[in-house]
Amino acid sequence: MLSKLEVSIEYIEQKTIYGLWQKSNDRTISKDINALSKQYYDVVSMPEGKVLPYFVLSRNYNEQTHDFELFIGSVIDKSDLESYVLLASEYAKITVKPKLGFLWGASIGEAKKYFYTKWLPTSSFEAVNLEYEYHTERSIVKQPTIDIIFAIKRTL
Repeated sequence: MLSKLEVSIEYIEQKTIYGLWQKSNDRTISKDINALSKQYYDVVSMPEGKVLPYFVLSRNYNEQTHDFELFIGSVIDKSDLESYVLLASEYAKITVKPKLGFLWGASIGEAKKYFYTKWLPTSSFEAVNLEYEYHTERSIVKQPTIDIIFAIKRTL
């Protein structure tokens, strides 16, 4: 399965997204994403799954504690939301399909592991400690896919 993962480098324009932050950890991420998503949908007063594009972002990962900052949001600007600017830059992208219908967790985990352990060490890039799931209309069709976007910079 892992061999099917492809990393592409794309230039992405600057984008401001609006959402909610929370501290998270490798052990609690699934629960945290669900709770923060629910909070987010309450703030934007929309049913779950109806906001697209939808971002699940993590940054400032700590290798020792496995803690990081988690952000859930979209391009909808509401006064109760915090804004975050995704800088214009080159990013690495892996497109994933869920395992068995809508089980994204395993596919996302596999893609992240592949990116950090297989692709990154042999590339001419280093990670910038920011990544996000980018959910669009493609996430809700019969054969859904989402993009995992990794912030990177070229090594000299």
